[in-house]
Amino acid sequence: MAGYYSNSIGGILQSWADFGVFAYLLPFLMIFAVVYGILAKSKMLGENKGVNATIALTVGLLALQFGYVTTFFERLLPFTGMGIAVLLIAFIFMGLIGNDGKKSWIWFVIGVIIFLVVLVTSFSEWSWWGGSYYNLQGSIPAIISAVLVIAVLALIIFGDKLGGGKSS
Repeated sequence: MAGYYSNSIGGILQSWADFGVFAYLLPFLMIFAVVYGILAKSKMLGENKGVNATIALTVGLLALQFGYVTTFFERLLPFTGMGIAVLLIAFIFMGLIGNDGKKSWIWFVIGVIIFLVVLVTSFSEWSWWGGSYYNLQGSIPAIISAVLVIAVLALIIFGDKLGGGKSS
């Protein structure tokens, strides 16, 4: 019966998981690409692609050494996928009631709420966060701090639009 699933998409994805594609290869490629892109764009170490690639390769491999990154991606990205699905459904509902461009701040609020839910849900599985989604008493100061930081960022980004005046 095991051979039956080997040619299915689920069987292929399971084979990739068994080979470590999701746990090691894809996180490595993501870290490598981001580090290389930052080094190449900022030109902090010059324009030598070999140096940038060597540093990005080193950072990517060292990041995977103890499994923290693998576990982080394993916890965070499935909830991120669910958050994107919720945002898509919100887009559909907003399309039903119409959007004349004046309600664009609603997308920011919806996105922030989804972002916070994804983070809290993902981190609830980590023992250092509290270990339980339903036991957030110890995390309330961190949540309040995050909300305040996001509120300040929203005021900085959208402040002149909300106040109606121009900032100079």
